[in-house]
Amino acid sequence: MASPVWHPFTQHALQPDATLIAHGEGAWLTTGDGRRILDAISSWWVVTHGHRHPAIVAAIKAQADTLDQVIFAGFTHQPAEELAAKLIAIAPPGLSHVFFSDSGSTAVEVALKMALGYWRNVGKPRSRIVALEHGYHGDTIGTMSAGARGVFNEAYEPLLFDVTRLPFPHAGKEQETLDALEAACRRDAPAALIVEPLVLGAGGMLIYAPQVLSDMARICAAHGVLFIADEVMTGWGRTGRRFACEHAGITPDIMCLAKGLTGGSLPLAVTLCKPEIFEAHRSTDRGKTFFHSSSYTANPIACAAAVANLGIWETEPVGERIAQLSALQGEALAKLARLPNLSGARQLGTIAAIDLKVNDAGYLATVGLQLYGAVLERGVLIRPLGNTIYVMPPYCLTADDVQYIYSAIENAISSIA
Repeated sequence: MASPVWHPFTQHALQPDATLIAHGEGAWLTTGDGRRILDAISSWWVVTHGHRHPAIVAAIKAQADTLDQVIFAGFTHQPAEELAAKLIAIAPPGLSHVFFSDSGSTAVEVALKMALGYWRNVGKPRSRIVALEHGYHGDTIGTMSAGARGVFNEAYEPLLFDVTRLPFPHAGKEQETLDALEAACRRDAPAALIVEPLVLGAGGMLIYAPQVLSDMARICAAHGVLFIADEVMTGWGRTGRRFACEHAGITPDIMCLAKGLTGGSLPLAVTLCKPEIFEAHRSTDRGKTFFHSSSYTANPIACAAAVANLGIWETEPVGERIAQLSALQGEALAKLARLPNLSGARQLGTIAAIDLKVNDAGYLATVGLQLYGAVLERGVLIRPLGNTIYVMPPYCLTADDVQYIYSAIENAISSIA
């Protein structure tokens, strides 16, 4: 009997059978029939220290014995308070308030609503959003609107609002992006600019320079435009720093975090903002309330897992592991790039990507599914973005693990060439 489960981003006519996973530990997954699979993409970019890190598992168990859930409107609890304080302490300086949600998409949706609510509440209604070409910010209505238009969202076009789109700052063409932002700020008086700092994830692992990020923030500040940093993917060490904004030395007005927030154990997200955004919503006028919530806002068990995750950053050499993994990735990527049918090798921190030369390039490139299956047969989980192959593993990988991943990719490419 066929499974009744409808899987995300899956064409069931082409992938009718999902792989049953029974166990996870470190960088490895074990299937129901005992096969081991190396998780080279951190299970969709969420697992940082490895599956089932003992400190996070222990925190989840302890919190489940104390408080599982409580309404967060008018109530609070210690894990949320502790987590918020710790986040403000490590976030770029100037961010002062933490709003909880439960996924990257909702964290960004919250950020967009914060921006529009701010302008309305200060008596200068602005609604225009500016975003980068090829960006991806999630699958809710607001986040799809801010993201690139295409196969991801063309069926839902009637629901989406229009945004001003900036050209991606390719090397040598950065000034075009900055000039377009300057023009948009002068012409449209936007509410906010939203970007994925330094790396555009689902858009193809496209990388741009920290100076561009710094210049975009500077232009926004000069025109009073709110700057939103979507660090859902780039946060928690992926780019070599805890947050990608650190490379440019900037503090966004609003910052979105999710994925690695709990070390990849439970769904949780936060949207951090500067004090003026919070103060614009704080009023004796109840009409200025920030009207957003989810039933499980700041779930205590998820918050406890996140506090444990931050504890790992404090007590274990996470930075050293990231630096070592980045170096190993760089060496392995350089060797892979020698293959004649590959091009565009690029890396930032633990994120490495390269493109397979094909005629039908893009997200729907047939070779993507072929590569996925061929690499999985060799005991490695990757999820190509069409003809773009990327590796974004947990930080606990060994040198042998890295070699295992890249050998599987190279052999798979040869097998389908």
